[in-house]
Amino acid sequence: MSSNNVEVFIPMSEGNTNGLPGTTSDNLKMSPEGAVLSFHNICYRVKIKSGFLPCRKPVEKEILSNINGIMKPGLNAILGPTGGGKSSLLDVLAARKDPHGLSGDVLINGSPRPANFKCNSGYVVQDDVVMGTLTVRENLQFSAALRLPTTMSNSEKNGRINKVIQELGLDKVADSKVGTQFIRGVSGGERKRTSIGMELITDPSILFLDEPTTGLDSSTANAVLLLLKRMSKQGRTIIFSIHQPRYSIFKLFDSLTLLASGRLMFHGPAQEALGYFASAGYHCESYNNPADFFLDVINGDSSAVVLNREENCEDTMTVNSSKRDKPLIEKFAEFYVDSSYYRETKAELSQVSGNQKKKKTTVFKEVTYATSFCHQLRWVSKRSFKNLLGNPQASIAQLIVTTILGLVIGAIYFGLKHDSTGIQNRAGVLFFLTTNQCFSSVSAVELFVVEKKLFIHEYISGYYRVSSYFFGKLLSDLLPMRMLPSIIFTCIIYFMLGLKPTADAFFIMIFTLMMVAYAASSMGLAIAAGQSVVSVATLLMTITFVFMMIFSGLLVNLTTIASWLSWLQYFSIPRYGFTALQHNEFLGQNFCPGLNSTANLTCVFAICTGEEHLINQGIDLSLWGLWKNHVALACMIVIFLTIAYLKLLFLKKYS
Repeated sequence: MSSNNVEVFIPMSEGNTNGLPGTTSDNLKMSPEGAVLSFHNICYRVKIKSGFLPCRKPVEKEILSNINGIMKPGLNAILGPTGGGKSSLLDVLAARKDPHGLSGDVLINGSPRPANFKCNSGYVVQDDVVMGTLTVRENLQFSAALRLPTTMSNSEKNGRINKVIQELGLDKVADSKVGTQFIRGVSGGERKRTSIGMELITDPSILFLDEPTTGLDSSTANAVLLLLKRMSKQGRTIIFSIHQPRYSIFKLFDSLTLLASGRLMFHGPAQEALGYFASAGYHCESYNNPADFFLDVINGDSSAVVLNREENCEDTMTVNSSKRDKPLIEKFAEFYVDSSYYRETKAELSQVSGNQKKKKTTVFKEVTYATSFCHQLRWVSKRSFKNLLGNPQASIAQLIVTTILGLVIGAIYFGLKHDSTGIQNRAGVLFFLTTNQCFSSVSAVELFVVEKKLFIHEYISGYYRVSSYFFGKLLSDLLPMRMLPSIIFTCIIYFMLGLKPTADAFFIMIFTLMMVAYAASSMGLAIAAGQSVVSVATLLMTITFVFMMIFSGLLVNLTTIASWLSWLQYFSIPRYGFTALQHNEFLGQNFCPGLNSTANLTCVFAICTGEEHLINQGIDLSLWGLWKNHVALACMIVIFLTIAYLKLLFLKKYS
């Protein structure tokens, strides 16, 4: 075999090529050597706003400064104080950081990362983004269905799933729900292992983890790291950021990268870090956790720092006269540059860069998905529908509230009469039905807001296209949850109120209420897409609907509004629904029965027919006067859904 070829060992799937440079189906089988990730002169700067005034220019802040290193198969820990740049470096290496302001090279086996590296490597986020209403097995099945190629049979995929479950020790909870704030599920450690399992489905040779011990007790955190250690011994390159691990966890590390203020303090074998700090004049006290000791020394708040300043020799870093007045972090950064660890790393990186020039690798021009649009649509819809059924607190509660509200309204307006009071009551109940459809659609804002983190993670990881996710959520969640309340509400109140007794009027009313609900929900999605806080999106929707109510046609006669304001009525969703319902109900109705009788002579001077009421409201009596409202609602649905889709498409998906 040519010396230029780098062999990669992937233990779970012998025939799986993961798209990493330097790997072929032949050298994935028995090689003891995993993927090697090297990073060269990484610098990352961001622009932050200085103050609230828009006229002020943003200030550029340096997050990472000239970071060099190499990560080999094993446990590679990135350690440092809060705000030191751990997560930023991890995201840069995993190709999940905004490329603006980023410079430097990241190589895999001496070759540039392919464009679909994010899809083929594993990345476990700090917050476990898994669907809590599904079981552990169902979550893994979703990952396997969308990330494994369609050429694999279902039996092969199930075999991969069972192997991951066994490897992660999830056999006992495989068919238990992960859990939500309403549903009791698996433990924190089992939830974390489920998140790891979602990434292991593709059998990546490189696995990234952001703070894998966050939210776990010390014992569970230790168990998770032992699991990662076993996986690293199989040939995986595991890179993770971690904050203040206990000693039993620290001694598992193969490589340690210490960061502070975006500067490299140390990069090398983890077990040699204590000797390195000792050479700098800082000796770890007995029974002190090395990880805590490193952070204390870097922050300058350790008792060991004070003691060493008094006792160190003149050739140590702390008493060097040329460095005495410099900040401690800058001293450590310069001391590392002068160390043998830095020189060895630079020599190794130079060799890697030299090999890169000799290689000819094919770099993917665009991200490629393992499955088709229709396949992704089916699985996203299936999962969303399961989530809907598995979280009945929202769906069933909405149907129950709709039923109770329908009975209450039916009792209040029971048996509408054909007189002047019948006109007022009919207009009132139709207005209520329209506005109720709008305000009950406020819950649609949660459709994309609640799952924002889940969507971003799965999209970046190559689970599905934005279009597949968008239409899958609409088909499985939005459509049924807006259709059923409209049907239930109409069926309850229509006959209790004694509205127009014709079949076509009944179905037109159902259709109108559905169109109003879809238009209002679509507007909610357009407002909420990309938002992170449900309350903000809900407030914006409520304010918008209150404003639309003014121009609905009941609170003010639209024919009396000044011309310079009347154009606002065309943006009112309730106005189209209310107009259509009035046209459907009042046309052909007579509210002055027995006009020739003495008791009803007063009706001569009042509105006696439905047509007169419609004309008084400025409503067109023609058939087009009814259906143009539905056309307008359909256009608003298309426009709002397009806005929501574009906001998802162009949503900032980098950290």
